[in-house]
Amino acid sequence: MVGQPPMQYLALWRMQLASRLLIDGGPVAAVAGAVGYESEAAFSRAFKKLVGQAPATWRRGNDSKLDMPSRSAAVAQAGRLGLL
Repeated sequence: MVGQPPMQYLALWRMQLASRLLIDGGPVAAVAGAVGYESEAAFSRAFKKLVGQAPATWRRGNDSKLDMPSRSAAVAQAGRLGLL
C-alpha cells in the first residue's frame, strides 16, 4: 500500500521520528527508547545504516541550525535527507 515492505517502512518511520527528537535536542539513549529500540547500540546501528551517520554525528551536523530562532532550516535539511 505504501510501496515499501512493512519492515522497511517501519524502520524509516522510526528514523523520521528519531530525527525530529534529535533535532529537538533529545539524548540519543532517550530517543532510542522513544522510537522503540531496547538499546542505544541497536538504535545507533539502525540509524547509521539508514541515514549514513551515527545519531550523535548527525545531530552535531545540525547544531548550527538549532541555534536559530526558528528550527525550520534544520527541519528542511532533515527533510532533504529523507528523514522527515
